[in-house]
Amino acid sequence: MNSTFNNLIVISIFSMLLIACVGDKTPINAELDNALTKSVLRASKDNTLSYYILPSETDFDNIPQEPSNPLNQAKVDLGKFLFFDTGIAQDALFESGIGTYSCATCHVPEAGFKPGNFQGIADGGLGFGINGEDRVMNYEDYQEADLDVQSARPLSLLNVAFVNNTFWNGQFGATDVNEGTEDMWGVLDHPTELNHLGLMGLETQNIEGMIVHRMRVDKEIADEFGYTEMFDSAFPDLAGQDTLYSNTYASFAISAYLRTVLSNKAPFQDWLKGKSNAMTAEEKEGAILFFNKANCSRCHYEPNLGSLEFHALGVKDMYQLDLFDAHPDDLRNRGRAGFTNNPEDEFKFKVPGIYNVDNLNDQKFLFHGASMQSVRELLEYKNEAVSENPNIANEMLSDKFEPLFLTDSEITKLEAFLVNGLRDPDLTRYAPDEVPSGQCFPNADPESLRDLGCE
Repeated sequence: MNSTFNNLIVISIFSMLLIACVGDKTPINAELDNALTKSVLRASKDNTLSYYILPSETDFDNIPQEPSNPLNQAKVDLGKFLFFDTGIAQDALFESGIGTYSCATCHVPEAGFKPGNFQGIADGGLGFGINGEDRVMNYEDYQEADLDVQSARPLSLLNVAFVNNTFWNGQFGATDVNEGTEDMWGVLDHPTELNHLGLMGLETQNIEGMIVHRMRVDKEIADEFGYTEMFDSAFPDLAGQDTLYSNTYASFAISAYLRTVLSNKAPFQDWLKGKSNAMTAEEKEGAILFFNKANCSRCHYEPNLGSLEFHALGVKDMYQLDLFDAHPDDLRNRGRAGFTNNPEDEFKFKVPGIYNVDNLNDQKFLFHGASMQSVRELLEYKNEAVSENPNIANEMLSDKFEPLFLTDSEITKLEAFLVNGLRDPDLTRYAPDEVPSGQCFPNADPESLRDLGCE
């Protein structure tokens, strides 16, 4: 009897202490939420939290889109298949490369729609690993100059609907920051003559990308892989016309699909929608730093937490890391100036969106030259604001790139927000279960077949 009574007293006391602890936490969390709310409202262009809320992937009315390429579900579905289908890799340099890669080879959902390694290798690559980290060069059939690689790290395709001018230098697209640059379209080595089509950046870049990445869609391929009826449904006004089954309309479909690839399940998104417990206290404190002391939102202020500003941060180029087919004279190293040829744009690169900036594997490659290999390293670099590139003196750096004076504890909190608060955990929902060609995806070379379990 006494033992039972004593146990009840202990349980009662523990319960009271637990309630007291919860009570202690409530005002702290409320204080954090209030502080973060004020910070977000102050940074928002329209002074609302909803400014930063990304639409649902099916909310076509609220997803930014190219007027001449309006979204419809059939078009999105077609683009989703084409993005992952290795069957359209028809123009590989050598026979061993035909049908072995796809757009998703270099834009892996599990890696935040970026490569899982330093560089993405499309044609001329072998293997995949788990998230693309084991992609290597096919040394047996290809020389380094044969590879379809880029000497600037591919940007994430997440939330690209909110990016009007694409590429690190913003060269693609006829609107927005490229208005007034018409005299430079197609002048330098970069293939920007397609800007004369008058399209937004995503559609423009994807038309060019079908050629650059050695892919091909025509009526024969559409018939062979079961795409003909899908093209007809996606573009009903052109159904049956031979011009429909082409790289141009394939790129339109891929662009439509990519506009729906949105990181709207990230904890920060849930918090914006009213779920206070979606982020931890540490993540909220990091978010407050993002919008206040660290002032990240000074540049990362669009709904995708990127912008169409260009800044010189003094980071290294890929050739300085001795990566595939990267050269010191590559125009990409000049940033915006590689497109405009304007000395004032020298070494300035576009501010990228930062959702899912942290890959799921241990290999994280950040900035255009892949010179940073963790978010922590990136934050420490920005905290110091000193150039690491010997070709870029400190006086050439952006006036927005200045020491942040963050403590180690504050860097840890900011890191928590960037890594966890901005990570959508379910990006595989944007990948199909299979593709019409029936081939393995996103790669179908012999090593990838083993890695992906497609043998």
